[in-house]
Amino acid sequence: MSRGIRPFLRGSTYSGVLFAFLGAMASAPLLPLAALPALAWSSAPYGVQAALTLLVWAALVAAVGLARTTRRVLTGSARRLLKVRLPDPVPVPRGTDPSGSGRWRTPLWLLLHVALGWTGALVAGVLVLAGLTLPGNWLDAEAGLSLFGRSVRVTGGWGSWAVALGCVLLAAAVCVAVSNALRWLAPRLLGPSSAERLALAAERERALAERNRLAHELHDSIGHTLTAATIQAAVAGEVLAADPVAARAALRSIEDSTRAALEDLDYVLGVLREEKTETAPTRTLADLPELLDRLRHAGATVEPELTGDPAQVQGTLSRAAYRILQEGLTNALRHGSGGPIQVGVVTARDGLELRVVNRTGPGTSTDTGAGRGAFPTSGHGLPGLAERVRLLHGEFEAGPDGAGHWRLAVRLPIRVSA
Repeated sequence: MSRGIRPFLRGSTYSGVLFAFLGAMASAPLLPLAALPALAWSSAPYGVQAALTLLVWAALVAAVGLARTTRRVLTGSARRLLKVRLPDPVPVPRGTDPSGSGRWRTPLWLLLHVALGWTGALVAGVLVLAGLTLPGNWLDAEAGLSLFGRSVRVTGGWGSWAVALGCVLLAAAVCVAVSNALRWLAPRLLGPSSAERLALAAERERALAERNRLAHELHDSIGHTLTAATIQAAVAGEVLAADPVAARAALRSIEDSTRAALEDLDYVLGVLREEKTETAPTRTLADLPELLDRLRHAGATVEPELTGDPAQVQGTLSRAAYRILQEGLTNALRHGSGGPIQVGVVTARDGLELRVVNRTGPGTSTDTGAGRGAFPTSGHGLPGLAERVRLLHGEFEAGPDGAGHWRLAVRLPIRVSA
């Protein structure tokens, strides 16, 4: 019993009825336009004129539903008044919905919306009017029912009150039925079509890919800067009294590297907040000498071996190569054990080869805090590098290289950057 009464007590039922009635009222201004063809055909029978008016009226209502703005308004209104979960409409790329069925869902919804609104308004209005006039034979009102040759009439007394109550309850039931019908139809006609779901999934995939890319950028840039700055600060503290010039050079290197990292951080945070950001920081292989200088200021010994012309590597590939080398050198600083760090860049016509080799095991750099175990590890560095290389259709290798050495080797096809 309580389940049958519950819909009558929900506020969403009556807000849904309001939504239906608003649809009916919004279609009323189109009725005079729809009547013009029937008025022009004055010789036609009344039934034909009425049918023609209804057909033209339906065509005008459906035409309004073809506008994209209409769907946005209807979706927002249904979400607010019908209390249904509806995502905002998303643009569908051309050619993804060859049947065009999604285009006619909004006009169909609008036609049903208007039809239910007018039906509910007229039926509920007549029933409420009967419920107000029947009690006590007010305004000489009476009710009659004829069925299979038998007729029943209510002209006054307690019977008129019972019929009036029944009319009011029936009007409320009509309102519940109209509201429930619209609530059932809304997700099916105003909700995303299959083409829109695909477009929405593609948009979410692009957003996720962008966030993952930013996470890789932030990990590479901030991780390298903090590692180098920590070692440089330790070096500056140790030589401050004995060699002030070297200490000042280490501090300047910390300032330069942290300023670059702040640029990366500002850009990434702006993108994550969906704010308008400045041009993204673009560091390429042309910035590799500066990166190697920062490592030397941190006390590391770097042995670069550059073959070919890095200038022929441009765009995405050059930026990715810089980040790969940056992460490889960061790992060498964090987990290496001193000794020279070998950096190799071989630029050929058909590919780009990158190599970072460092010593492992007990070494001589633990006094500066760069030894094994001095830095925490997130475990995201090498998997992130492998993913970056995979997206560029390259080859990735990382692991021990003989006794006491670790080798990172990457080969990228140059054609990918075209």
